[in-house]
Parts: sequence; C-alpha cells; structure tokens
Amino acid sequence: MEAIFRILSVPSLFLLLLLISLLASAVKVVQEYERGVIFRLGRLVGAKGPGLFFIIPILDRMVKVGLRVVTLDVPSQEVITRDNVTVKVNAVVFFRVVDPCAAIVQVEDFQRATWNISQTTLRNVVGQSELDDLLANREEINQKLQQIIDETTEPWGVKVSIVEVKDVELPQDMQRAMAKQAEAEREKRAKIVHAEGELGAAEKLSQAADLMARHPVSIQLRYLQTLAEISTEKNSTIIFPVPVDMLEGLVSKVKAAISDAE
Repeated sequence: MEAIFRILSVPSLFLLLLLISLLASAVKVVQEYERGVIFRLGRLVGAKGPGLFFIIPILDRMVKVGLRVVTLDVPSQEVITRDNVTVKVNAVVFFRVVDPCAAIVQVEDFQRATWNISQTTLRNVVGQSELDDLLANREEINQKLQQIIDETTEPWGVKVSIVEVKDVELPQDMQRAMAKQAEAEREKRAKIVHAEGELGAAEKLSQAADLMARHPVSIQLRYLQTLAEISTEKNSTIIFPVPVDMLEGLVSKVKAAISDAE
C-alpha cells in the first residue's frame, strides 16, 4: 500500500478519489415502493426505479417519492351544519402517489397540500349537510368527501382512495335533547304496541261473546271451568250461586224422562 502511495503523486491521488466519489454518486438504488424522479440541469427527465440505475453526476438530481398508501389524520373541525347545529368532526384520509413526476413538479408539498384540502373539504361538506344525515347517512358523506378531494388532488398525481369520518362530537344540550327524543319515541312505540294488543284482545272477546250468545251451553261450560280453576289454585271451600239458566236444560231432560216412563 505504501508503494502505491509512493507511485501515485498527490494530483493523481486527488483525481482517483474524485473519480470514486463521482462513480458513487452516479449509482442510485431505490426500493420497490419508491421511485426516483430525475432532473437534468433543471429539466424533468422522468421517474426511474425500482432497483439499481445510474445518473450523470453533477448534471442530474434525483428526488425520491414513496408510492405506499399514506394515512392522514384530519384534526377535529368545528362546523355549523345546515340546520344550525355546531358539531366537531374529524376524519382520516388514505391516499397514495400514482404519478411521481406530477407529485414533485405540480405541487411543492403534496402531503401538506392534501392535508389542507381535506380540512377545507370536510368543513364544506359537513356544513352543507343536516345533522340527521351526518349521523345516519355516514357512508354517503364519506363518498362525497372522497370524490371531491380526489378530483382536487388528481392533477398532483395523488389518488385518494378512502375518506372516513371518524367521530362526530355534539354539544351537551343537543345530546340531552336527542336522548329525550329517543326516550319519547320508545314510549310512543310501547303505547302503540299496547294499544294494538288491547284492540286485538277486544276483538277476540267480542268474537267469543258472539259465539257464546249463539250457543248458551258454552257459557255454562265456561262458568264450570272457571270454578275448577279457582278450586285448584287455593285449598278452600267455595260457595257459589247456581244460575237458574244452568238448570233449565237439566230440568227439561228430567221432565222428558218422566213423561216417557209414564
């Protein structure tokens, strides 16, 4: 090694080191989930990768761009809905770069730009919706947000795939009012069900009364059945009056038997 340094003069050694550094700067490696956007003397050349490739030192400049899906949390936004209710909503946005060149050339910072447009779009869409739609039709709100944000970020080479409203925070007085409304609705349904049951029972009793009126014997049988049920429930002696109507049939049969015997 010392012999080599003796052979090489100082200028030659400097040129060798310069050549090695230039060669090292010319070799670039990008991962499978990345692309290298190449600029040559300020002009866009294109995107390269993944893997190993070479660039021209000094003349070329490379900017790495990730292609993986990015999760972006949109902080809580205080919004007044169309029916004048103040709510706080937050959301999450999933996006990825589909055009690395556009993501670098068309916008200065595509992640920050996407974050800002997500905030403003969330406020606009929620402000145009009513509270009931925001609570019940969450899927429609999410689709509308995704469509608007994706149309805005498309020139930047960014594809927004999913937008989800995570939480809707209501004022305390609105929560109490909604709780009272839900309780009143449950009481209303309970009263309706009870009234329908009473109506059905009244109809059945009316039918039973009509049937007993056509067949008087059924009244006597029902009377005897009721007495049997009472006697089985409690071990006691029960004194009850016997209606004369119950004996008419028996008396008529006895008289007919006597007349036949004579």
